[in-house]
Amino acid sequence: MDDLVQRFLNGERRALARIISRVENETPEGREYLRALFPHSGKTHTIGITGGAGSGKSTLTGALAAEYRRRGKTVGIAAVDPSSPFTHGAILGDRIRMQDLALDPGVFVRSMAGRGALGGLAPAIDEVVSIMDAFGFDYVVIETVGAGQDEVEIAGTALTTILVNNPGTGDDIQALKAGIIEIADILVVNKADHPGADVLVSQLQALLSLAPKGSRRPPILKTTATRGEGMDALADAIAAHRVELETTGQLEKHRAEDARHQVLSIARAILLEKIRQATPEHELQALVDRVAARQLDPHSAAEELAAAVEQSEPRAIKRRV
Repeated sequence: MDDLVQRFLNGERRALARIISRVENETPEGREYLRALFPHSGKTHTIGITGGAGSGKSTLTGALAAEYRRRGKTVGIAAVDPSSPFTHGAILGDRIRMQDLALDPGVFVRSMAGRGALGGLAPAIDEVVSIMDAFGFDYVVIETVGAGQDEVEIAGTALTTILVNNPGTGDDIQALKAGIIEIADILVVNKADHPGADVLVSQLQALLSLAPKGSRRPPILKTTATRGEGMDALADAIAAHRVELETTGQLEKHRAEDARHQVLSIARAILLEKIRQATPEHELQALVDRVAARQLDPHSAAEELAAAVEQSEPRAIKRRV
């Protein structure tokens, strides 16, 4: 393990890939690597790219990475692909779309299966981003699945969240529900060479004008990612947002909220696993049958499961020395 960590710290990409695989598969080794490398993280600028399916998120991600490479910056990309609800397998098509970046030593692309996680992300996304951060990338870009209106989890992971829209999809504003537009730090109208782009920009401006007085209004940028157009302005807007976070004190607040989110998410996963281990299958099935027969409500059944774990373990938080 020490040898792999040292190779990682020396900048070996193969060591990075191996450690990410162990972390993503939630192996005991992976947890040890996280403990060893987490103190080296906290320096990168994380960028979240979300929006509806077909909006051009993958192309935009690749074009933005190419812009950063022109500026001499290194980029890690975590691209989340939708996966089967039955097998949790995924095609990982985002990696196919970013083949042009594969041979660039300053770019590392990792495709991840969503595995049924909510919010357009993958279960181990926070941990994988931390590993990329520790590796020393200047920027880590997270591309969400593209499910539509409920991908708000990205705001808890990324410092700068970009919402990608494109014209010609029918009722464009229908896709811009309050939840997702409120998390956007930058609004992008991609495929700006298509008819209706200026109309969509006007609609977004009108929508933002309805925001409460004094609230932040994200900039609206037009891009044509397939041609690399608008990437310089987008990179500048991301840099400006970073300065804004630092000068207003929001950067530290965001990191504290992110840390809280990670701790609680991992704690929920640990408790769920403990419940599964502490409850024999026949007892769980009997409980499920009572709920199905309307003899017991789901909340009371869940309390019974949790109580069994509470009785089997002391209520104490152990600190690591």
